[in-house]
Amino acid sequence: MAETRKLAAILAADVVGFSRLAGADEDRTLARLRALRSDLIDPTVAVHGDKNELDSTPDQHDGFPQIAG
Repeated sequence: MAETRKLAAILAADVVGFSRLAGADEDRTLARLRALRSDLIDPTVAVHGDKNELDSTPDQHDGFPQIAG
C-alpha cells in the first residue's frame, strides 16, 4: 500500500499597529481581521485544495495535497 504524504502549512500574519487599533476599538479590529481572512485568505487557500484543521481559531493550519510547482 502506497503512503500518501501531504504538505502542512502554518499561516502567521503580523498586523502593523494591531495593539493601537485593538486598544482604540478591539471589537471592530477583530471583526475587520475576520473579514479580511474570509474575503482574502480563505478563498486563496481554498484554490489550492485546503483542508483547514483549525478553522475556529485565529491561527490557521491547512493541509495541502501536494507542493505547488
